[in-house]
Amino acid sequence: MESFMLDLDHLTSLQPPAAPLNRRALVKASLTVGFCAAVAPVWAQVVTTSAEGLVAGEVKIPAGDADIPAYRAMPDRGGPFPTVLVIHEIFGVHEYVKDVCRRWAKLGYYAIAPDLYAREGDASKEPDMAKLMADIVSKVPDAQVQSDLDATFAFAKASGSADVSRAAVTGFCWGGRQSWLYAAHNPALKAAVAWYGPLAGAASALKPKNPPDVVDELKVPVLGLYGGKDPGITVPQIEAMNQKLTAAGGASKIIVYADAGHAFHADYRPSYNKADAEASWKEATAWLKDHGV
Repeated sequence: MESFMLDLDHLTSLQPPAAPLNRRALVKASLTVGFCAAVAPVWAQVVTTSAEGLVAGEVKIPAGDADIPAYRAMPDRGGPFPTVLVIHEIFGVHEYVKDVCRRWAKLGYYAIAPDLYAREGDASKEPDMAKLMADIVSKVPDAQVQSDLDATFAFAKASGSADVSRAAVTGFCWGGRQSWLYAAHNPALKAAVAWYGPLAGAASALKPKNPPDVVDELKVPVLGLYGGKDPGITVPQIEAMNQKLTAAGGASKIIVYADAGHAFHADYRPSYNKADAEASWKEATAWLKDHGV
């Protein structure tokens, strides 16, 4: 070990002086390879979508004070393509989220999933759920998420491969909640799809509003996809949200899968419900097409 440290010191001495550390240099440098440590083992039914015929991989998004990593996938020919911003679940951008991007790309979309926890840490590597919530998730401001999604939208537009006049946002769990909020933030979108995004929670300075609070502010139609047996998002909460959506004009709606629990689309977890995952995917793709994406 001592020899290794001496070699490392020698190599370091040969490098030019480092630039002063700043916020941009301190964010997570790249995406994690593999799944999330807090959910193990990975279940055998995991869906794997080939990258054949696609341009797929990691990119860096200039986002204010940071360059945040993101996973992008799109067809390797043609374009510009309709655009889908994919918001990761509570565990960050790992293999499942990357695969979802490839699924959209196989349908002809430019799909991109920014790591919205990049400033706070690597959620996919944290095995302890309590620490994950306390040290990373609870420290991410909604305003920062919206700003980073704006930066992702701008990055896609500047690439020349994305047609952001035909753009949507979609997300899962934590990302489902953020999809509701971003649909109330960005009028340039055409549609949104929120998979089992939490509808309730204590308001705070970092999270001042929940999806029911922004119903009257929605800029685009949102499709909510929820499980009837989700213990954390109750049927009364879903019914109350649906009533608000109806009162607001009915452009947005929620579909409830009676036999599904939370995270029923997450094929790498025991919560996966194949029939409802496939049915909800058909609803999501149809929703985008019906709304010009």
